[in-house]
Amino acid sequence: MSLFSTVVDFLKPAPPPSPQVLKALDRVAELVDPLLKSASGFERHLTLPVEHALGYCEGLVAALPGPIDINRQSFASDPLVHALFATAEDIDQMLGRSQAIRDFLAEPQSWENEYFHALFAARRQEKKQLGMAQQGDLIQSDVPQTVVYFCDHTLIEPGCNQQAVLENLRGNALASLLRTFHEHVDALRSERAGLRADASVERAHLTVLRGKTDGDEYAVHTRHLADLDTKLRETAESLMPDQLLQALCDFLQAPEASLCLAPVSITVDRLGVVSDHPADDDNVHTLNFPELRGRDQRQYMVMLARIRRDEAQAAVDIVRDQQRRFMLI
Repeated sequence: MSLFSTVVDFLKPAPPPSPQVLKALDRVAELVDPLLKSASGFERHLTLPVEHALGYCEGLVAALPGPIDINRQSFASDPLVHALFATAEDIDQMLGRSQAIRDFLAEPQSWENEYFHALFAARRQEKKQLGMAQQGDLIQSDVPQTVVYFCDHTLIEPGCNQQAVLENLRGNALASLLRTFHEHVDALRSERAGLRADASVERAHLTVLRGKTDGDEYAVHTRHLADLDTKLRETAESLMPDQLLQALCDFLQAPEASLCLAPVSITVDRLGVVSDHPADDDNVHTLNFPELRGRDQRQYMVMLARIRRDEAQAAVDIVRDQQRRFMLI
């Protein structure tokens, strides 16, 4: 390539952002701070970081296992589904009590297919206990054991079209990142308000001290006020649109620090007891699944689930009937 061509390419205007990026930029202003749009070069500076974050969210959703059938049959045949629920009835209770499922089944598009998909999430928990275990030909009691179980079962973004569900999950992942940064902005604003209050109190205290105490005490409080004013000025500057924009760019270039999947592998028996040495029988299985760490730092086992619409509707009807009976009692 000639020097002239290189210069021409360098002087060419940057291509406009794609519709997907433009939509994401609108969400940035909506979920983080509308004032960001007043920052100089808002679109120009954020385009590449947003593209990077979108690609990361796409890879995150693509890494989800599944779709995996969640029903009574899979509870009996799939070791992972069996480990996720204490009993097969718990599957019906999860489906019947889920507001997302109830809302979805009330919509006409829920009848487009006999199956629908959703993101399944649950929190892994462990507890210690004393139980019985076989060691060789001997059965020993009061053996320390670790039991793995799952709680807070949740279904997110149900839909008949799997690709539409995945697209919604990618949007949710980006929104989670933006809300995490919004929390950072809120923390800065709270810090600024606290510094303002502290500085106001310190000024009032200095007014009382002036001329009534020795110079050393007055100097100490004067230095403290100067420190507060410096921190307040730094915090206020970090909340200016241009500084926030640069901080957001840096944040979106490293999204894995705020939203990531971590692989987990656990060997358990049918009762959920962790086994360090898996036995050669059908009652011990190694479970492999990813855990998602998001804004609240809690970890959720996640996968794409496939559910029969008629089974979900039956579960909703059962739970509603139980609730009506409880109200009558």
